[in-house]
Amino acid sequence: MPEQPDDQNQNESDKPEEQGKGPQQKPASPLSRWSIGWALLILFVLIMVVVMNSNNNEADRVTFGKFLAAAEAGHFEDNVYEIKDNRFTAELQEDVPHPNREGTKGGTIMVEVPSEVMDVWDVKLQQAGADAAAKVNRNGLMVRFLINILWIGLFILVIWFFFFRAMRGAGGGPGGMLGNFGRSKHKVLTKEHSTITLDDVAGIEEAKDEVSEIIEFLKNPKKFQRLGGRVPRGVLLIGPPGCGKTLLAKAVAGEADVPFFSISGSDFVEMFVGVGASRVRDLFKQAKDTAPCIIFLDEIDAVGRRRGSGFSSGGHDEREQTLNAILVEMDGFDSSDQVIVIASTNRADVLDPALTRPGRFDRSVQVHLPDVLGRAEILKVHSRKIKMSPDVELESIARGTPMFSGAELEAIINEAAIAATLQEKDWVEMEDLEEARDKVRYGRSRKSARVEEDDKKVVAYHEAGHAVIVMHEDHAEPLHKVTIIPRGQTGGATFMLPERDRMVYGKKRLLASMRVAYGGRIAEQMFCDDQYNGTAGDIRQATGIARAMVTEYGMSDRVGFQLFGSDDENPYARGEQHSDETAQMIDEEVKRLIDETYAQARHIIDTHKDQVIAIAEALLKYETLTAEEVGKLMKGESLGKTTVSDLLAAEREKAAAAEDKPAEPATDTKEDGESDTGPGVMPSPA
Repeated sequence: MPEQPDDQNQNESDKPEEQGKGPQQKPASPLSRWSIGWALLILFVLIMVVVMNSNNNEADRVTFGKFLAAAEAGHFEDNVYEIKDNRFTAELQEDVPHPNREGTKGGTIMVEVPSEVMDVWDVKLQQAGADAAAKVNRNGLMVRFLINILWIGLFILVIWFFFFRAMRGAGGGPGGMLGNFGRSKHKVLTKEHSTITLDDVAGIEEAKDEVSEIIEFLKNPKKFQRLGGRVPRGVLLIGPPGCGKTLLAKAVAGEADVPFFSISGSDFVEMFVGVGASRVRDLFKQAKDTAPCIIFLDEIDAVGRRRGSGFSSGGHDEREQTLNAILVEMDGFDSSDQVIVIASTNRADVLDPALTRPGRFDRSVQVHLPDVLGRAEILKVHSRKIKMSPDVELESIARGTPMFSGAELEAIINEAAIAATLQEKDWVEMEDLEEARDKVRYGRSRKSARVEEDDKKVVAYHEAGHAVIVMHEDHAEPLHKVTIIPRGQTGGATFMLPERDRMVYGKKRLLASMRVAYGGRIAEQMFCDDQYNGTAGDIRQATGIARAMVTEYGMSDRVGFQLFGSDDENPYARGEQHSDETAQMIDEEVKRLIDETYAQARHIIDTHKDQVIAIAEALLKYETLTAEEVGKLMKGESLGKTTVSDLLAAEREKAAAAEDKPAEPATDTKEDGESDTGPGVMPSPA
């Protein structure tokens, strides 16, 4: 669906009201207090570095003996030395060799003088013939120490003014340079700013009814308060990713006539401890000032995880402080605030129980994956602005997309439109939608992939084995198509089209799924005389089904009606909860189920070898077969469609003929859109 333009979002975020500032407050100047503070602080640090590291042309240190020898020899410039800060400093004459540097003449030398012998050394220098040009206070060292202390104190004062004072008032008001850290980063939407309404949401009717009641309450609160009811505090949207939780919240913003505060759970967390709690208080304060309103917390599990799980690092946990602030704000003393909180998460199992109890989140709305009717409605919503062929059957696509989320269905429509555009079609056709469905779930088909003939033969018999067992299994899902064109990480695929969405799976259907999984390995071993690694996924699927039947579903008479798998309902259960003897019994039961179903699948392949060979040879010719074509082959009929090799040969003949004869006038063309490959036949992309 079309979303709000970025420039509009930018304009909205620039408004003072939408950034949590009062309606009378003017936008911040580019030269705000925090930017000036940072500039002054950087300048101050640079000055400190220059002052502390400056050596004031410090002279070379020498011993007092060398200093006295230079004085006795008359090597001082003007025969003068200087006394400053318990140091004797003298400038050597330009032609005098430096006492510490060979090959260097002239320079400045210095000797440090202990306070108790300063007067004695001064007398010795004067006796040597040198004059003291300046005698300063012998306490100069103490003065310099006090000056350094003053600089350090000034530095600490500046740090306190710009940092600690700002952090102390981070929750309200500008607060200085870092005051904005405590301000909430929410966005405010109104009915005029959102283009999404509840009409754009399909497939989750129960969730729509829940939020519709919230919208109605905000529009007409007296209608519900007539019998003494109170406003619900919160609505928690729970569901897998892509099911429409955020879209539903956007629709609420488009339907409600009240301010809509939107923020993500991760926006509360910062590197400074206490900032998240401060932002929570700031958000709810502004929401209460503009009540009635709605607050939407997206991905609340970022800050609402269960406390006391043992993973805290100790001290003040920033996430727990933020969660505590949310708990207090949602269940404070003032129960008349018409502020409703809508939160979404796909990890409801990790949320703190204090957050999900009634009184905070009064309603937990499950946003499930859509059923077949819901998928059809979602496809219709997303195809409103797409040019569809009259032959397109969205109901068929909906039936062939079990366990698809709303986001995946939207991606199917979009990918089909892109594919049709690249092929310069006038509208989206059924084949575009089917290709887009397979691309979204399994990845792009790699038609240009170069596959060796031996590998292609193995893949063909592997998929033929799957297809034959599917066609002979009464409890398996109906076959849709078989292909050996690589797609995603697979070299081929056998697609089944469920007749309906299933909430429960019987033991017969699970055993049938295991037999279908074995078909590829059995056909490879029987017709290619080897075993290959392409069956790893089938082995994983069959083993998972068998172990779940024994440990979770209670479908083993020997093990009985017990749970031996992981207990997700008990977070304190760790490790295996049964003995080694029971574990051995479970392994034996899993192996028994696998061996029995494997033998049954092998019997099906042995009985119908000719059908496996026919399907495999057809796959090597045509690469893709539909369920109807597989049925014809199993009945012994032949397929009369053009092969990929025939299409490529026709293209080569056409190109050769065009090179041998001169170009014909543009008006001498074939009528009715006929081509050398026959009417209505499209060349293969291969």
